[in-house]
Amino acid sequence: MRNAYEENMETNEEGLTVSSRFFLLLLAGFVMVIVGVVIVLVATVLNAGGSVSGGAVIFIGPFPIVIGAGPDVEWLVLFSIILTVLSIAVFFVMRRKMRMFGD
Repeated sequence: MRNAYEENMETNEEGLTVSSRFFLLLLAGFVMVIVGVVIVLVATVLNAGGSVSGGAVIFIGPFPIVIGAGPDVEWLVLFSIILTVLSIAVFFVMRRKMRMFGD
């Protein structure tokens, strides 16, 4: 049986180790987030005459706190709630799969 160091040093066809592939994936995620923020900032500066709306759902334990502001807040809060429910459902499905394959 191999130890963790040997498994970590496995390489694929390009010669990258497993840990370096995960690092590159993490770095790509950060770059995409930064590019998205820059695009939103540039769009805001170029479209100065528009209106702004925002909404969020914050969970503190089992209690949801729904907040929002702006003319289209109903749609944003509804979208936030739907995404929250989907996230919780995915969490429970993944947890069930981990239990099934973990035992």
